[in-house]
Amino acid sequence: MEKLDQVSGQIVDSAYKIHTALGPGLLESVYEAVLAHELEKRGLRVERQKLVNFEYEGQHFEAGLRLDLLVESRVIVELKSVEQLAPVHPKQLLTYLRLMNLQVGLLINFGAPTLKEGVKRIANNYTP
Repeated sequence: MEKLDQVSGQIVDSAYKIHTALGPGLLESVYEAVLAHELEKRGLRVERQKLVNFEYEGQHFEAGLRLDLLVESRVIVELKSVEQLAPVHPKQLLTYLRLMNLQVGLLINFGAPTLKEGVKRIANNYTP
């Protein structure tokens, strides 16, 4: 589990660096590309716009959802660039975690005035 916390820490640190350098106001796709680049420079495996299949009541759904970033096949990163997160955004990430049977996700809003206000860690049956 320590590696999971280390990966999450690297993601938040990279996001902070980007938010400080670029500030709020760019498109999500820009932050996604820059964050993926920064994480890869740190030696982390990053998948962008990963299509995910899932099953529900025996029915298989192809490309039922798309993740902004999947880091080290363990941490989902959902990116936003809005003034304020909607109540559905953390719930959406929790649903993704449940469907993929993963424990930790990060909701990062680059539109927030400070990154501290823009980062939410979402856990699915995980105790650090």
